[in-house]
Amino acid sequence: MKLRKHILIIRLSSMGDVAMVSPVLRELLENNKNYKISVLTNFQFFPFFRAFNDVDLISFDKKKQHKGLFGMFRLFKEIKKLDVDYVVDLHEVLRTNFLKAVLKVPFYQINKGRNEKESLVSGKIFAPLKSTHQRYRDVFEKIGISIKPLSKTQIHRVDISDLKLIPKNNKLLIGIAPFAAHKGKEYPIVQMEEVIKEINKDFNVILFGGGKKEEFILDDLAGKHSNVINIANKFSLDQEMDVISNLSIMLSMDSANGHIAALMGIKVLTIWGVTHPFAGFSPYGQTDKNNILVNRLQFPKIPTSIYGEKFPNGYEKAISSISPKEIISKLRTSV
Repeated sequence: MKLRKHILIIRLSSMGDVAMVSPVLRELLENNKNYKISVLTNFQFFPFFRAFNDVDLISFDKKKQHKGLFGMFRLFKEIKKLDVDYVVDLHEVLRTNFLKAVLKVPFYQINKGRNEKESLVSGKIFAPLKSTHQRYRDVFEKIGISIKPLSKTQIHRVDISDLKLIPKNNKLLIGIAPFAAHKGKEYPIVQMEEVIKEINKDFNVILFGGGKKEEFILDDLAGKHSNVINIANKFSLDQEMDVISNLSIMLSMDSANGHIAALMGIKVLTIWGVTHPFAGFSPYGQTDKNNILVNRLQFPKIPTSIYGEKFPNGYEKAISSISPKEIISKLRTSV
């Protein structure tokens, strides 16, 4: 007889959604020690779970090992060997539905609330929907595991004195992640530079991003201003998380960096464009006052989409209606 029931948690992508699993897992383990936990996700996201010594991480490789139908059968065989008692599917996509069909174990899936979200973006309703974190908790409730939010996420600051790019002066560190997957939720870099020019007078500004294009833009910004450091593509994700653990605050779009900072216990200010926190994607543990929003009197159709990829004519630059002065003021009063 097993001493502990074995739960397999599945969340394959995207980066922000996987990062949101970590604080809920922490909540689970806080009051439920009698479960063995395994997490199936992309290898690149393993650092999000580095705080959990007793959690087994299983790599999902969609490009090679687990590509196509044969790859999914290979994954099925790998999972079968784990002898799991429950599968908690926090993704609910074609691949995980395949696993649900072939695995002979209790299989519980997230309710993404697609109809509610469609009503939100269509303008039928304008009210806060259930958070993604709560939707994750609800799946565990189906097993009979009650999970409650933690009153506070503890910050575990990591020594970064050996990271050469990080300033060694006494100024506080502020993180800025100015990019997003879609332009509808990305603050214009020209306006963000105005924010940086003001903030860098009193703080060290650490810039976050990914990809060569973003790296080039951020290198240009850092080269033009003192106390501004670009670490995009300079460090591993693990090292970036070490840096984030030392921030006083993170300024982010509705994107992954905000969720990463939140799982580290760092305060996050989020700039929202054509998306909106009512859809349930706010970073973990952040209050409503940490949201910087477009004025809906001026842009009443917001949110126009859940992920920021869709917006009507006239909303292309809705996010730019937020003034740099408003962001600067919010940063200064929040640090």
